[in-house]
Amino acid sequence: MLMEPGMLAKSKAGRDKDCIYVIISVNDEYVYLADGERRSVSNLKKKNRRHVQIIYKKRCASVSDDEVIRKTIREYC
Repeated sequence: MLMEPGMLAKSKAGRDKDCIYVIISVNDEYVYLADGERRSVSNLKKKNRRHVQIIYKKRCASVSDDEVIRKTIREYC
């Protein structure tokens, strides 16, 4: 499964289950996520790649601006 920065992802496991995030960075084993509110770009959520589901319907234009991330998530929901 191809994961790239800017893609939307839904958490499948953990206490944040069913939350929508934007992928900021991708590692071999982990992805780093932000939602622009509780998890800003300066305080990323580290999540195992197996615990997120990619949402292909929408992409975020900028992964460095919290306002753009919030707007993208609001437009999807």
